[in-house]
Amino acid sequence: MQHLKKHFLLRDDITFLNFGSFGACVKPVFERYQKYQLELEREPVQFITVNGLTYLDKSRAALGKYLNCHKDDLVYVTNPSYAVNAIAKSFNLQPGDEILSTNLEYGACDKTWEYYCQKAGARFVRQPISLPIQSKEEFIIEFFKGLTSRTKMIFISYITSSTGLRLPVEEICVIAKEKGLITFVDGAHAPAQVPIDLDNSSFDMFTGACHKWMMTPKGSSFLYVKKELQPLVDPLIVSWGYKSMSPSDSTFLDYHQTNGTRDFSAFLTIPDAIQFMEENDWTSVSRQCRELVIHNAPTLCKILGAAPLAPLNDMFIRQLFSSSIKTSEPEKLQRYLFESYHVQVPVMRHGDKTYLRYSINAFNDQHDLDRLFDAIGDIKKKTGLVE
Repeated sequence: MQHLKKHFLLRDDITFLNFGSFGACVKPVFERYQKYQLELEREPVQFITVNGLTYLDKSRAALGKYLNCHKDDLVYVTNPSYAVNAIAKSFNLQPGDEILSTNLEYGACDKTWEYYCQKAGARFVRQPISLPIQSKEEFIIEFFKGLTSRTKMIFISYITSSTGLRLPVEEICVIAKEKGLITFVDGAHAPAQVPIDLDNSSFDMFTGACHKWMMTPKGSSFLYVKKELQPLVDPLIVSWGYKSMSPSDSTFLDYHQTNGTRDFSAFLTIPDAIQFMEENDWTSVSRQCRELVIHNAPTLCKILGAAPLAPLNDMFIRQLFSSSIKTSEPEKLQRYLFESYHVQVPVMRHGDKTYLRYSINAFNDQHDLDRLFDAIGDIKKKTGLVE
C-alpha cells in the first residue's frame, strides 16, 4: 500500500496512527476542494445561489449511489454530532419514554441524548455491554436486556469510537423493527470501512462522516432519514428553506440544506473521494489495512497486559483496534507520545476505563506500529505513565 502514501498530505515526521479521529484528506480531493473555494470567492452570489446548488445535487447523487439510497433522502451536515442533535431535538419524547443504547457510544452523542431526555422527562438507557464481547449472539441478547415497554428508539454505533468495535447493528435493527421501534445508527466510522446498503437495511436514520474514512475535507458528513419519517425532523436552524419561495421536491432538503451563509465546498468533493477510492481499489486497500490491524492486535495487548475486547475477526475488528491501558494520566500520556516520540495516537477515557486505539489506512505499514510498540515499551521503563 505504500505507493498510496504519496497521495496524503500528512507530515512525514509524524507516525500517524489516529486516522479514526478526523481522517486525512488525499491530495486530489483537497485540490478539488480548493478549486471550489476559489470559485466561491471569485463569484460568491453565483456560487451560493446557483452553481453550488447544482453541485450539491450532483454530490448527493454520487453519495446516494455509493450508499444505495435516493439522493433526496440524504442531507449534508458538518458532522455526525450535528445530525444526532437534529434527531434528538425533534424526536417527540414524552415523560417516561426511553431511548435504548449501549455504554460504548461516543461521548458527545451520550451528552446529546441525556440533555434532550432530561428536558422531556425521558431516559437515555446506556445498556451495559460485557467486555470482552464473546460473540455476536451474546451481544444481541445482552443489548436487548435493556428493552422495556417504554423503549421508543434504538440508537447504536456501527463502529464505536473509544473501543473501536464493529457492532452487529444490522441484526439489532432487524429485531428492533420487528418490535415496532425506530432505529438510528451512528455510522460516523462506517463509510469506506464497511459496505453500506441503506435502501435494503432496517435503518430508519443513519449518520456518517465522509471526512473520516472517505478522506474528504473536514466538516463533510450526512444524515439519512427514510422518507416516511422525514416530516418528523425539524431543522436545527430555521432559515430560507422554511416556506421557501422556490421549494425543491423535498421539504427535508429545504429545511436542512438551506441554513444560512456558509462554505459548503467540503460537501462537493464527495464524488471526487468516491472516484479516488474506485480508481485505487479501496476494497482491497481496506482489506489489507484490516489484516495489518488484526495481525498486530495481540502484540499491543501483550505489551499492555490486556485481553482483546472482542474476537479478532472482521465481524468485530475493522481498521481500528483499541486495548485497555493502565494509566492514571491518559491526556499526559497522549501528549508525551506525540511530543517525545512523534507518534499520533489517542489515549481515551471511557467511563472508568482508558483505551489506547490505533487506526490504519493506506499510508501505514508495520514500521508505524513497531514505532508505537517501541515507544510504549520505552515509556514503561522510563516513566510511570503506563503501569
